[in-house]
Amino acid sequence: MAPERQRLARLLLDEYLEMYAARDMRLVDRFSQDFSGFAGSSDQLVKAREAWVRMVLSDFAQVPGRIGIDLVDVFFQDLALDVLVATAFFHIQLPTPDPIFARETARLVLVFRQEGADWKIAHSSISIPYGMPRGLDGFPAEGPPTPQRELQVLLDERTRALAEARRQLDVLSHTDQLTGLANRRRFEQVLAREWERAQRAQTALSLVLLDVDAFKAFNESYGRLAGDACLQALALVLSQLVERQGTDLAARHGGDEFAVLMPGLDGQAALAAARHIQEAIAGLALRHLGTPSGALTASLGLASLVPGRDQTPDELLRRADLGLRRARQAGYNGIELAPEAPGE
Repeated sequence: MAPERQRLARLLLDEYLEMYAARDMRLVDRFSQDFSGFAGSSDQLVKAREAWVRMVLSDFAQVPGRIGIDLVDVFFQDLALDVLVATAFFHIQLPTPDPIFARETARLVLVFRQEGADWKIAHSSISIPYGMPRGLDGFPAEGPPTPQRELQVLLDERTRALAEARRQLDVLSHTDQLTGLANRRRFEQVLAREWERAQRAQTALSLVLLDVDAFKAFNESYGRLAGDACLQALALVLSQLVERQGTDLAARHGGDEFAVLMPGLDGQAALAAARHIQEAIAGLALRHLGTPSGALTASLGLASLVPGRDQTPDELLRRADLGLRRARQAGYNGIELAPEAPGE
């Protein structure tokens, strides 16, 4: 393989791995219109780019934080002037430590095809095997099995499976299954905890409630699947925002309404964060002919206060909801900061 072609193939692979690790939504632009593939977490053979894009967005929404990719081995093939193939072995390090992913070797095959002046991904297949590595004779690499070894392997696997099942159950009970964000139950738990903390320390607590503009019309125009993909893209925007803030929480509050809780931020700092959310949504550039701009927008209500001794978390929710109602009444794509005392 010529050195310049080797460098090109490595550049294409590195670009893909970095975008995937960073949960960068620009990755979907790298897939060809003539696409096929399959994922390690699915038994579906993907035969269309749109289906793969939905899978990628769902993946990003479920694990929004940056992941680690430790490359173990890679091999490149120069199959034609317009076709390059990369086969890579690597380990995945999730934001929340997962011993199974960290231990197992993931295998990835990418087929890059030149389309015009650009290179696109025409095929992607990834697999993550489970179980013990085996030698050429079919036995485990450390030698033929014994009853004691087989029993220990079985116990180890059952223990890992039970621990993983418990972890998954805990995650599911606090996670919205469509977007991967915290669900309303988790949001209420964190709100109560942060309220008590802010009350003791007499520090500010801010909340943004966000509602997609004309979402019903979006579903009617583009279909339910497009609506789900829209909510997943929006959830990814919010996840990336709270990841940068470090202590915030983003949650799906219900339907097309989302909540972002921001401990320690006063009204002006929270208003700046709300504007960042608005700009990020505009950056998605999702088409929506039901809005004046022709693109997806959202209305945001914002409330901020230092909790008083005789107040409850419902006070913050009421104020943010008042701001959201005022933003809706004012038109599309607005932000309204609720007054200090609702009713003013």
